[in-house]
Amino acid sequence: MAVATTKGFQVLGGLFANYQLPTDKGYISQEFQDFGYRLAVELNDLAHKSLYIRLAKTTDRALLEQARSFVSDAQALSRARLFMWKLKQLKDQRQTK
Repeated sequence: MAVATTKGFQVLGGLFANYQLPTDKGYISQEFQDFGYRLAVELNDLAHKSLYIRLAKTTDRALLEQARSFVSDAQALSRARLFMWKLKQLKDQRQTK
């Protein structure tokens, strides 16, 4: 596609002619989506990123942060399993109070 130029300027329609948006990736438009995605990356569990995004949307952020800090200090084979276990334990503690 030839872009017409006049004295160093480009036609406005030609500015984005070579720019393509990625079509295979999803878009993050909300803060909870970003938090859930970062949590999935930190736990090395990108296969279940939708689970973490849903947790970020529906679960109290304080509980998620407590479970996340617990996992960050631990040496575990599966950080995702440890995170889910700790999150369940924290939810149970909150309900018994």
